[in-house]
Amino acid sequence: MQLTRRAFQALAATAVLLSAPAWAQSGPYPSRPITMLIGYPPGGSTDLTGRTVADELARILKTTVVVENLGGAGGALAAQKLIAAPADGYTLMVGANNELIINQHINRQIKYDGLKDFTPIGLVASQPLVLVASPKAGVKTTAEFVEKVRRQPGQFSYGSSGVGTSLHLAGELVKERAGLDLVHVPYRGVAPLTTDLLGNTIEYGVYVLSSGLPHIRAGKVTALGTTEAKRSALTPDIPALSEHPAMKDIDVSTWFMLVGPPGLPQPVVQTLRAALDEALKAPALRQKLEASGSTVVNAQPDLRAFMTAESAKFKRMAEVAKIEP
Repeated sequence: MQLTRRAFQALAATAVLLSAPAWAQSGPYPSRPITMLIGYPPGGSTDLTGRTVADELARILKTTVVVENLGGAGGALAAQKLIAAPADGYTLMVGANNELIINQHINRQIKYDGLKDFTPIGLVASQPLVLVASPKAGVKTTAEFVEKVRRQPGQFSYGSSGVGTSLHLAGELVKERAGLDLVHVPYRGVAPLTTDLLGNTIEYGVYVLSSGLPHIRAGKVTALGTTEAKRSALTPDIPALSEHPAMKDIDVSTWFMLVGPPGLPQPVVQTLRAALDEALKAPALRQKLEASGSTVVNAQPDLRAFMTAESAKFKRMAEVAKIEP
């Protein structure tokens, strides 16, 4: 049977459409709303970062970005949902190092590999952690803290938002580097930790900077030092812990990254990276995140190399903390 030219062209077009990847068959990307997963309840630093990014991406991509908070298992529930989602660019996540990197080193039930099972799109921002003292502790500087705890080993405690969090691992690293005998008290989040710090039930605590800053500025707790290698440009009056000789190599931060499911097609990745780069330059985004204590990324690193290095760092920190997976 002979085909007319018009029929042949129609048949060829159909063949091309059927052979195109699923993400491309619905038209130019994006052609429908995007879901942005957040692995924690509303109100925390990851939620604030994710919602701010979602707002800017919606504006730039001219589509709706729906935020879905799916808390539980240190962000792992949202991460697992992302991994199982179609690789079409319509399900994304702004995640922190906890769910992207740390969880797999401390929890046998985590079956995904953060270095293989996400498509990294771009870093958004980072925050140092901050070691604080309650009024009960009676110390004002890192040196006073180290001297007092060394003088009375095992007599003082520090709190974190839970076992295996970056806050806990940073606290254990401080202990190891400074040779301190300090008892760790895990809390179910920063709210109960704050209650006990302000109530003088516990002497020390570790916060993400954005969570601790309101209490530091109000004079309710004393900031002893931040955990990045240098002082944060946002809080230049708070010293870095690395300025103390015993802790000169401490460099830990909480960071936030936009990621997609595994196998996200490169055209979609490129579209999202370009949109994220534009979003990170937006004054509204920078003002909101910097006011919360974050440093917004100016230049993207090699994301795979960055995640590999961070994974190795936090694996060593979990070993220092003697956390068995």
